[in-house]
Amino acid sequence: MTQLSPHFWQEKFETRQTGWDRGQASPQLMQWLASGALNPSHTRRIAVPGCGKGWEVAALSEAGFDVTGLDYTPAAVTEAQQRLQMAGLLARVIQADVLSYVPDQPFDAVYEQTCLCALTPDAWIRYSEQLVRWVRPGGRLYALFMQVDRPGRQQGLVEGPPFHCDINAMHALFDQRQWRWPSGELTQVPHKNGLFELAVILERI
Repeated sequence: MTQLSPHFWQEKFETRQTGWDRGQASPQLMQWLASGALNPSHTRRIAVPGCGKGWEVAALSEAGFDVTGLDYTPAAVTEAQQRLQMAGLLARVIQADVLSYVPDQPFDAVYEQTCLCALTPDAWIRYSEQLVRWVRPGGRLYALFMQVDRPGRQQGLVEGPPFHCDINAMHALFDQRQWRWPSGELTQVPHKNGLFELAVILERI
């Protein structure tokens, strides 16, 4: 399976086929900010891969974080930058491929919401290796894993995006040699498209 091209996503933005977009920042991100689970006093530098229209980049910037948003679709980068400018907020939004991007220094955290489920599964190992390199030891990964149920999945057919981020597969992908998982059940976050995400905070070992 080949990686989806920037042209594929550019067409989605140009034709406004962006059903994954909530039109606002994720309620789970806002809950993490409100509860202090995500706090700029100890998590200053944060990256948002696959930032799309930039709702989460703007929310994190407004909350006082040093934010870097990444997307390899020109239309997404432009719209995110315009959103920040209109709100009078400062953040970096870079057109880059998350599978090859190298930050100038490690981040304190990564907010992963829609990037993983938009990548074809054969790129997931490369992406998870990137996140290990991006996040400093002791830093955190704030992740929302998209749960998708489609006909044919039990027969091994892979459809998407979004691709199904099965929680057992996520444990293998973000394994305990590099990430510390919390105990207990994960929070379910409903999405307007009828799907839901599983929210988790992982600590980089």
